[in-house]
Amino acid sequence: MSLINALKEYSILFLSKKTPKYERDLLNKLNLNNKLIGIVGAKGVGKTTLLLQFMKKSTFNSEEMLYISVDHPLMSATSILEITKEFVALDGKLIIFDEIHTQPSFANDLKTIWDFFDINIIFSGSSALHLENADLSRRALKYTLSTLSFREFLELETSLKFDKYRLEEIVTNHTNIASTIISQIKPLKYFKAYMQYGFYPFYLEDKESSKIKLTEAINKTIDVDLIKIYNIDAKKLRNIKKILTMLCLSAPYKPNMRTLSEAVDVDNKTLYIYLNALQAGRIIRMIPMESRGESIIKKPEKIYLDNPNMFDSLCSSANIGTLRESFIASSLENANHFITASNKGDFIIDRTYTIEVGGKNKGFEQIKNIEKSFVVADDIEVGFNNKIPLWLFGFLS
Repeated sequence: MSLINALKEYSILFLSKKTPKYERDLLNKLNLNNKLIGIVGAKGVGKTTLLLQFMKKSTFNSEEMLYISVDHPLMSATSILEITKEFVALDGKLIIFDEIHTQPSFANDLKTIWDFFDINIIFSGSSALHLENADLSRRALKYTLSTLSFREFLELETSLKFDKYRLEEIVTNHTNIASTIISQIKPLKYFKAYMQYGFYPFYLEDKESSKIKLTEAINKTIDVDLIKIYNIDAKKLRNIKKILTMLCLSAPYKPNMRTLSEAVDVDNKTLYIYLNALQAGRIIRMIPMESRGESIIKKPEKIYLDNPNMFDSLCSSANIGTLRESFIASSLENANHFITASNKGDFIIDRTYTIEVGGKNKGFEQIKNIEKSFVVADDIEVGFNNKIPLWLFGFLS
């Protein structure tokens, strides 16, 4: 059997798989008006499932579409460019390249495909994927698939549909919004479970093993993806993972870069490479300090694991304050808001709103006399005035 026929056979097997009924919002944004589309995201967020759902909705028949997992052993002796040449000759219309970052030369190949072949390409890759080729970055329409929001988790758990809300709506009308939601469900009943395992859709397969699956996804991102994309020395993996252990066990982590570099036995320059790689791979989240000028200093003021589920997978007990702040940071940044750390309060959102995150009894002492400041409180269903329920920020996306 020829290579292209073997790949077509695997593609048909892939297309025969069942897909979940639930559809992420990104699925409805995808269309083939642009002939080159990229989808990036962390391992486990559902990129492959999204691609399968797209194929099943496509007007092309199975012979006109080809799904390829680029890390498949069959691809070790060829390239995405060579496969595309063969499939175009067979009158193929759409190729989906999953895990494209596992081929080192993918960027040049995609540019060549775009320039010379009349075919639609959708590719997926690690969040750490960066399109170094400037010509390619102009040609490709790139989307990010984030972890599940609390809103999406509730839709999966209850089969109800909930609206998204803009940040401005939440800060100005949160009492009415929360009252509308709690008339349908009790969000606090679900919020603890979401914080433990609800950010990744693979929890639907088996809640009990979701911790193990997330740990495996984190390890594969570091051991495979980051090493390939950032050319990190495999001998330094222990140092990188030590950073995660330190973050997992700490209160909201305000790094002393010299202390951290000494703890993981690397110099400052190498430490920054590791931290940037981990953030690109959606393993950690670095928050800079607010700046009086237009520029933001590069040194992170706070560092978290990317989301609360990671804390639950990587350490037995995490600081509750860290979990709350991690939730807020992930909810805001996944909804494309810009956040910085603040000397007064925990975060500044879009250089406009100051928020202090805490439990239900959290007061306003740290942010008093600050215009457009709010307490974001855990363990409350409804807030009043400038006190907003923590869970409600999970409705931003």
